Amino acid sequence: MNHPLIIALDFSNGVEVEKFLRPFQGISLFVKVGMELYYQEGPSIINLLKEQGHQVFLDLKLHDIPNTVYRAMKGLARLNCDLVNVHAAGGWEMMESAMEGLEAGTSAGGKRPSCIAVTQLTSTSEVQMQKEQLIQATLMESVLHYASLTKTAGLDGVVCSAQEAAAIRQQIGPDFLTVCPGIRLKSDQTGDQKRVSSPEFAKEAGVSAIVVGRSITKAVDPLENYHQWIQVWGGAAK
Repeated sequence: MNHPLIIALDFSNGVEVEKFLRPFQGISLFVKVGMELYYQEGPSIINLLKEQGHQVFLDLKLHDIPNTVYRAMKGLARLNCDLVNVHAAGGWEMMESAMEGLEAGTSAGGKRPSCIAVTQLTSTSEVQMQKEQLIQATLMESVLHYASLTKTAGLDGVVCSAQEAAAIRQQIGPDFLTVCPGIRLKSDQTGDQKRVSSPEFAKEAGVSAIVVGRSITKAVDPLENYHQWIQVWGGAAK
């Protein structure tokens, strides 16, 4: 993963997605399909995006008993997504089963999707975590614990905030992916995110990939905003 900017396609249906993507013809994007869109459109939206040459992060955050996650991942592997995820809170056995399912579902000679685990949602504050999840550690300690558990289970990385990325790299190593939502420009509204960071901060922290949604998808000129983000993030449009 070469430090991509992942666009969160937080739309209600495929028609809205196709309208959004129209100005991006000829540009190979890395896009995120979350629960809202996937539950409405199913595998057809993944097929459409792959046919258009885009990389896809299927963000379903699986969290269930190991056998269910195994079977779900075995099926999702056939969609040829580039990145999928689970909740680290599901535990080591569940995460290992996720990887086994992906391996089993990937066709011979095909490339297994990378798999990452959500540590703590970027909409979660330390106070909220301690009060509602009854985790009395600091938020950083919780994230680092989940990251270590994820590595032990054989996954490729984690979803975290950019605020924890440098500590994860120091503890686990630079090849362990850190995919970070909650990235905002100074002009952006924070929205429902609690642990937000600027793209400059994320770059300095060595983040593997950033996820950007409304700042691009809700812009008056999404293509122009995309190029502004690419310039700030330091990547390059294809």
